[in-house]
Parts: sequence; structure tokens; C-alpha cells
Amino acid sequence: MRKISVAHSPDADDIFMYYAIKFGWVTPKDTVFENIADDIESLNQATINGEYDICAISFALYPFVKDDYALLKTAVSFGNGYGPKLVRKKETKLKKNFKVALSGEYTTNGLLFRIAYPDARITYMNFLDIEQAVIDGTVDAGVLIHESILNYDDSLEVEREIWDIWQELAGKDLPLPLGGMCLRRSIPLNYAIDYENTLIKAVHVANKNKKVLSDMLLERGLIRVDASTLDKYLDLYANDDSIELSDLQYDALDKLYELGYKHGFYENLVKSREFLIPSEYEELRNK
Repeated sequence: MRKISVAHSPDADDIFMYYAIKFGWVTPKDTVFENIADDIESLNQATINGEYDICAISFALYPFVKDDYALLKTAVSFGNGYGPKLVRKKETKLKKNFKVALSGEYTTNGLLFRIAYPDARITYMNFLDIEQAVIDGTVDAGVLIHESILNYDDSLEVEREIWDIWQELAGKDLPLPLGGMCLRRSIPLNYAIDYENTLIKAVHVANKNKKVLSDMLLERGLIRVDASTLDKYLDLYANDDSIELSDLQYDALDKLYELGYKHGFYENLVKSREFLIPSEYEELRNK
């Protein structure tokens, strides 16, 4: 049996999409998936260092690791009218060079924020600490992500939605690319195709059995939020649009990478469809 490391975040959407495998509902062929959970920016850094075979990443990271990792078509999270939020304390006004807490250098919200606020003074910290840092006055503002966007302290209010920044920069109505997965290119192609198909099936099965799987995750204490918040969060980030990338989502990724290239964050212009696993090989193999 081959052993493949699969790293994902401990956030509700990632756990939900992966645990159909963990609970044995979907099983990879002749392979054991060994899962690791860590916060998304740690996973971004780990992917840069080539630590895991399959890893969840911020979509904004991908151009930096494209030579070593293929982009997977599944387990994706996009915002559609929603997303991370830039928050500040009520009745305060942000100066041009305000101090802000972001969850990571390679996150999508970090990329879009830096384009929109080039004069802001950025500090990076674990996303779980950002809300308190704003409340305490350690920073003037912070970008909340994951479940934090649903419940935050009453002393805070939204300065700006990252979704609105995205729409203005994109110039058209596209879903906001947030997180996806990538796979090490050194894995033989036939195995890579099998692993991607396993993950696609796992996300499909999880979504089809949302109530049962959600209850199991809550009963085992594997989720940070309560049942009501989990249901809302999964509706946002682990849904039918998470199973397999659509043409509209590819267009959104290409727009993100175009913006990053235009503003000097990427050395090359990346087209997302060029960096997928060539799954058409499976048809040739079967013939």
C-alpha cells in the first residue's frame, strides 16, 4: 500500500470535504491517505517547501508552486457575493497607512488587500487571533476569514468586503477564488488521476450526505462551530460548486492571476487550465 500525505486546514469546509475519506465512505485504490491539518498559511508555506504530496492552498499561492504542483479540479472554495471582511472598531476612521492584520502573505485576501491598500502597514498573524487584535487595538483593522466572518464581536464593524474589492478589480461579476488543492508533480500520472478522482468522489459524497456527515463531525468534536453556524458556513464554502471546477471558476482564477501579474506579484501570467492533471490520459489508458 502506498502512503500519500494529504494536508488540509482544520476549517469546517476542508474537514467536511475530506472526512468522507477519513470515515471510510470513499477509499483510494491501493493507497492510504495520511491526513494532516494546519492553518492555511502554514499549508501555503509547506507547499512552497514541498512538504506534502497533496495540499490545500490559497489560490493566490499557486503561481509560486506551479512547477512542482499540479492544480486539482476539486475541493475548491469560492465566494459568491461574500468572502473575507476587513473590520475595524466602530466609530473609528482608518488613516491611509493604517496598521492591519492579515492571515498570511500568500492568501487570496492578502493579495487583493495589498492591491487595494498599497500604503497599509501589514502584520501577519494566525487568523484566529485577528479579531482580538483589532479589539485590543494592537492593529487598526484586520481581515477576518473562515468562520469568523459569520460571528464577530459587536464592537467591530465592516470597513470593506473583500468581495467588493474583487468585483471592482475584476471589472465583471466573477466568483471570488479563495482555496483549492494541489498535487505533487513527481507522483506518476496514473496515480495522480486516481487520487484526484478519489477526492472528487469524496467531495461529492460529502455534499450528498451533508446532514449525516455534519452530525458525525459535530458529535466527535471535530468542528470549531455549533450546528447552526456549520450549516451556514457549508452553504457558503462547501457546496455543489466545490465538487469540480466550472468554466466560470476557471475564468475567475485566470482573472486573479492576471491581476497578480499586472500588479507585480507574479513573474509570469498563469492560465489555470494549463496546470491541471491531464485526466484525458485515463481514457487512453482504459482503451
